[in-house]
Amino acid sequence: MPQNSAAFPLAGLAIPDLRGRVALVTGASTGIGAAAARAMGAQGMKVAVHYNQSEGPAVEVARDIEAAGGTALLVRADVRDSDAIRHTVAQVLQAFGRIDVLVNNAGGLVKRVPIAEFSDELFDDVLHINARSMLAFCREAVPAMRSQGNGGSIINVTSIAARHGGGPGAFLYAGSKGFVSTATRGLAKELAGDRIRVNAVSPGVIVTPFHDRYSTPQMLESFKGSIPMGRLGTADECVGAFLYLASEALSGYLTGQIIEVNGGQYMP
Repeated sequence: MPQNSAAFPLAGLAIPDLRGRVALVTGASTGIGAAAARAMGAQGMKVAVHYNQSEGPAVEVARDIEAAGGTALLVRADVRDSDAIRHTVAQVLQAFGRIDVLVNNAGGLVKRVPIAEFSDELFDDVLHINARSMLAFCREAVPAMRSQGNGGSIINVTSIAARHGGGPGAFLYAGSKGFVSTATRGLAKELAGDRIRVNAVSPGVIVTPFHDRYSTPQMLESFKGSIPMGRLGTADECVGAFLYLASEALSGYLTGQIIEVNGGQYMP
């Protein structure tokens, strides 16, 4: 574990143009989404904390945001339900009046399966959770960003799996994240004229509930062996990329890019 893992590593760092801005972070109750939401709250942002089933952890994230000087709004939705996504974005707009940053973090592997055992239903579920939900949130948030007049930032969360195909039985997840990466570039082209920047963060093997659920200790040890830095990453080590992409002052001329956060495991 890194020496600074016990506390938010960017505590005390101020990014002035983020203060007062509004962010919607999907899948913000645990893992990377929670870390990003907390970091944005620490910048004085207004953060909509989206969750589905993990209400307790989401409440804790919201409390931490408020304690750090930000403003939090809890919003619940199953990202497989486009009507629920539409309602979620409407809630954020009603509460805060705008959306400056959209972080499309919600997603999941669902299940590891070999090719001979995957089902049409599993295909639909994985692609829906990881790919269609991202597009649905964009579809609902983009009109608001356009009407604001000063654009915004969309930050999609892809994965190192999109680059190397994923671990055992994760080809569906890897394919869905490949879609996210490619769609990020397409959306960046479409929305550049509206001053809406679209980029992505691509985490490597990060210690989160994701791997608690889908990866055995043996798998994680194997993954670690392929990382030049010799260790797995933490959710807090991803947040700098999100803050950078959220800030117009820091990344205003950056769009269609994917920032790899993986300890050197993959170097494109």
